[in-house]
Amino acid sequence: MHESRPHLPAAGLRGDEILLEARILAVADGVGAMSSHRPFRSALGVHAALEEIRAGAGRLYDAQVVAACERAFAAGRVDLESDAG
Repeated sequence: MHESRPHLPAAGLRGDEILLEARILAVADGVGAMSSHRPFRSALGVHAALEEIRAGAGRLYDAQVVAACERAFAAGRVDLESDAG
């Protein structure tokens, strides 16, 4: 079985070959996963998640999407604490 990398939306594609929507979802999923509690580890928190995403900007995550994500958090437009369901 081939090992996959969940943060890469499509194997073999790079940069603008990957749909913008997929690049946005990769960043959102990364932040959500890292900042949420998992059975095997405690939540890392939003600050640590954003640091990890920032560290991967341009390599693992689209740099412009990461910057937009950071601006959204800084402006208070994102709330991971509320219960949407």
